[in-house]
Amino acid sequence: MRQHQVDGERLLASLDGRLAEVRGRLTPNADMSKITWFRTGGPAELLFQPVDDDDLSAFLAALPEDVPVLPVGIGSNLLVRDGGIPGVVIRLSAKGFGQARQLSDTRLEAGAVCPDKHLAALALETGLGGFHFYHGIPGAIGGALRMNAGANGVETRERVVEVHALDRKGKRHVLSNADMGYAYRHSSAPKDLIFTRAVFEGVPADRDQIRADMDAVQHHRETVQPIREKTGGSTFKNPEGYSAWKVIDEAGCRGLTVGGAQMSPMHCNFMINTGTASGYELENLGETVRARVLENSGIRLEWEIKRLGLFEPDRMVQEFQGQLV
Repeated sequence: MRQHQVDGERLLASLDGRLAEVRGRLTPNADMSKITWFRTGGPAELLFQPVDDDDLSAFLAALPEDVPVLPVGIGSNLLVRDGGIPGVVIRLSAKGFGQARQLSDTRLEAGAVCPDKHLAALALETGLGGFHFYHGIPGAIGGALRMNAGANGVETRERVVEVHALDRKGKRHVLSNADMGYAYRHSSAPKDLIFTRAVFEGVPADRDQIRADMDAVQHHRETVQPIREKTGGSTFKNPEGYSAWKVIDEAGCRGLTVGGAQMSPMHCNFMINTGTASGYELENLGETVRARVLENSGIRLEWEIKRLGLFEPDRMVQEFQGQLV
């Protein structure tokens, strides 16, 4: 039996009296395998689902500063380790943070847990071009903002005008595009910021062309990606000048398995849970792939999937540094 290292009941009891004004839901020892698309991983010590911005701000202001806080979105690119996540995991509600609306002829606003494809659909409805790539990204806006998500030659940074966020103490911030410090699959915005919504700008375009672009994105996904599997999307970032899938394939890792974890035979930069994989097996597989790729090509792959939480005792995966795992 797995021995988790978090105790949500204890943490919740320690907060007694501090959270009287908080309206959202608090769940001790919340099962993260029900949230992540990999469908694996240990529990969150305490899961908080705020009702709205004000509720989240009040919660953060009341929470002791020594309690770790980790925001998650819809769980599409998260690998949660089997020992669980200490502290508080904040999962924004769809009702409070999942809406998208038109602000002007060229601007749209979307909440942090609005699915990327919903923003693409709103852009089609309003006749704004430049958002079709979101139709093929299986995540939410908050994650797209944090990692500068992109596809089909377009990135989030090309559309962002401003980002609204709360810091660890519950204070509100508005960041400009420049403040986000975007680079390839990266933002240098402070790590403690929790994004709540953002404003985007597009360009007027013909709806038939927008629809055609979205259809092309969907066709590409359906023909080359394992979209019906338990996966976290692209596992590794593309190295400069190379495609991650190609160097993985050349290293003989297409279809490679560790326990119930497998590099997809369909798209070998997608790691999948075939049904029984643990977080340990998934991360071990990823590090094995990194080692084999470096040995074969001299290229060091970097994770795109976010790995969170604690390892179980005696089941720690060492990050590959130069020798085969």
